[in-house]
Amino acid sequence: MSIAPVANTSLYTIKNPFPARITQNVRLNQAGSTKDTRHLVINLEGSGLSYQVGASLGVFPRNPASVVNELLSLLKLDPEYPLTDSKLGATTLRTVLTSQIALNRVTKKFVKAVHDKLPAGTAKTDLEGIIATDELFDQYVWDRDCVDVLREYPGAIITPEELVTLQAKANPRLYSIASSFDAHPGEVHLTLAVVRYTTHGREKFGLCSGFLGHGAELDTPTVPVYVQPSKHFHLPPTGDAPMIMVGPGTGIAPFRAFLEQREFDGAKGDNWLFFGDQHRSSDFLYEEELTAFQKKGVLSRLDTAFSRDQANKIYVQDRMREQGADLWKWLQNGAYFYVCGDAKRMAKDVHQALLDIAIQHGGLSPEAAKDYIEVTLAKTEQRYLRDVY
Repeated sequence: MSIAPVANTSLYTIKNPFPARITQNVRLNQAGSTKDTRHLVINLEGSGLSYQVGASLGVFPRNPASVVNELLSLLKLDPEYPLTDSKLGATTLRTVLTSQIALNRVTKKFVKAVHDKLPAGTAKTDLEGIIATDELFDQYVWDRDCVDVLREYPGAIITPEELVTLQAKANPRLYSIASSFDAHPGEVHLTLAVVRYTTHGREKFGLCSGFLGHGAELDTPTVPVYVQPSKHFHLPPTGDAPMIMVGPGTGIAPFRAFLEQREFDGAKGDNWLFFGDQHRSSDFLYEEELTAFQKKGVLSRLDTAFSRDQANKIYVQDRMREQGADLWKWLQNGAYFYVCGDAKRMAKDVHQALLDIAIQHGGLSPEAAKDYIEVTLAKTEQRYLRDVY
């Protein structure tokens, strides 16, 4: 059985995002953490937007003013140069570069244009050698943005009209919603990992995570958002059904929402959360809230895995195996199994742990375990649900 997402009747969509305001931006990591994880509260009042837990929030990013200004300076372009944009209508070059174009990673098209417009000389010859070799060209664009290229190869003359066609459009990013709309009317909460790195002598941020975590001003309607309902990632159809949730790091986001909704609904089903991160002392996201959920009986069980707190790294899939007998009993008693987070490694490791538990504690052959987890649980009964990225 599946639950269809509720249709959103708001006028604000991916084609017409709502200019929302961030009202809270709190770092969740404690002193000593190498991570920058943020809890954001975004105000939706006046939008008509609502959502069910399990949905995602689409956010259109903005380029940092410092990057836009330096790009304009390097190319000696007037920021107020008039342009006509398909979405904005009559506008300026600065506005288009800020809100419509992705400047965080240079395109090959941009690099080729710089080469073509450089005066003859050593620099042009050097860049031509990079462009001519696929491997070198791939490596070159991998960790550079437009400013990096123009700093290395100054002197190219590029017009405003040309510039806005050389980079990719700024596409929206989807973030798992970390709140229940019933518990927080008019708001949407996000659990955001800010991407931060340094290349070629410059500190940089992920395009959207940097905008949300450090670029957007509080209480200013400059965050374009829309709601993306989920067709498959939702609460069980009955509040009596048990839930097992595996959400390390920011993967905890939808499960915070699930717990808030179960509490609001007065659901009687047991809830079991596996959470993991690097260090308990600095990376235990929402520790106080989870402790409160435990005390109120909303969260029945909590197993944590802090990978760097001991010599041997321990992850959520290791805790699953340790609790394999109970986990198998929960599944046999109708529990829904949820996973949220990294698709490349964590989700695969959790999936393998499920298979191992079915073999060890369910007495199934490897073939039968695979059929039970991947067909019966995931497809037939739709009790194995994933929100991975």
